[in-house]
Amino acid sequence: MRRSRTTRGSSKRISEQASDCSDMHRTQSVPNKGDNEVRVASHEKEILYSKSGGVARITINRPEVHNAVTDKHLAVICDCLRDADPDTAVGVVILTGAGDRAFSSGGDVRWEKQGGAQDLFRGGGPDVHRAMRECLKPVIAVVKGWAIGLGNHLAYFADITIAADNAIFGQVGPKVASPADGWNVAYLTHVVGAKKAREIWYLCRRYDAYEAERLGLINKVVPLAEVDAEVDRWCEELLAVSPTCLRILKASFEASFDPLRQPLGSMQHLIAPSFIGSSEQLEGASAFLEKRKPAFRRGAPA
Repeated sequence: MRRSRTTRGSSKRISEQASDCSDMHRTQSVPNKGDNEVRVASHEKEILYSKSGGVARITINRPEVHNAVTDKHLAVICDCLRDADPDTAVGVVILTGAGDRAFSSGGDVRWEKQGGAQDLFRGGGPDVHRAMRECLKPVIAVVKGWAIGLGNHLAYFADITIAADNAIFGQVGPKVASPADGWNVAYLTHVVGAKKAREIWYLCRRYDAYEAERLGLINKVVPLAEVDAEVDRWCEELLAVSPTCLRILKASFEASFDPLRQPLGSMQHLIAPSFIGSSEQLEGASAFLEKRKPAFRRGAPA
């Protein structure tokens, strides 16, 4: 498995990119007792990143749009993961969404409709799934509320997923003509099995937290009020074991998935190279934003 190299300027890039996302105040660095200096993003930021007590926490902070993301947000998440990986003071990484209503509703459909996803599907842009793999610290997805589309595959790509009893999981791509493809799709077969993975992706059904736990999509479901305490317990257990062994174990698991890996957009380029920006793709996004059923025409691929 190839590893990306973290540059000396990664923390600087995290701060700069977070500022790009919200155009608000600068990220502050504050000392934390018993820890190294911790980079804490102010509440106005759309990606919050902090490190304390051996845990790095990444929070998608766009609750007004159910924590939907664009390529800029994904780039910041990637830099946070690359910052946490070599930090010997960090033993666990938490990925979560602000508020109790959503972990993430996936890609921002308005951004996709305006053509924002084109770079991602042409093989450019940030690869957050790769960054999650290459951060050799356990990544815990903490899910409250909706985990839909990209939010769902961020949750199932995490090493461990802990959900509140109000969590809802599912894919939405075919409903809104958002063409996720490649290994981030195929990876789900290793989580829930081939038949269930195809059901989840093809039919875009919703699965509550208890069904997700039964399927093996998540590790644990607890009442909403108990989620943070439950996550603390998992972190304590992980921080109590050998960090080097955890790195070796994660690298071993991830290496087994190397044959799956393809660049994002590779299948879309092969099957429907002109899909992005086509009438079919725009109809899916428009229908979602207008809260109606899409009217897809059957015919040759776009």
